[in-house]
Amino acid sequence: MVKNIEQQYQQWRGTPYRYGGYSVKGIDCSAFVNNFYDQKINMPIPRATVEQVKIGKKVSKLQAGDLIFFKTGQGENGLHVGIYYKNGQFLHVSTSRGVEFASLHDSYWKAHYWQAKRVVS
Repeated sequence: MVKNIEQQYQQWRGTPYRYGGYSVKGIDCSAFVNNFYDQKINMPIPRATVEQVKIGKKVSKLQAGDLIFFKTGQGENGLHVGIYYKNGQFLHVSTSRGVEFASLHDSYWKAHYWQAKRVVS
């Protein structure tokens, strides 16, 4: 799983955030996660974050590939999702920096962390 996440990063590195986007010209967080599961894991999952949070099993001890959910604003548009990597790091699409690794220990992500789900055993 770690290798799949690293491959996803290499493939999408430098891609900017674009709400509703689904290409290397711009992609949003849920499309990025959807693409990862479809292309790297061969497991289609819903496209929208609000639907992605409904699948899988809640977990507290994170493993590579777990979906990490954050509440960054109000309502459905205030949800954010990333893919847990390792050592407190996750892969996601930053609205300001595009596809990147970030740390769950960062004060912003700590404050907005909501839950994690495992969709692959």
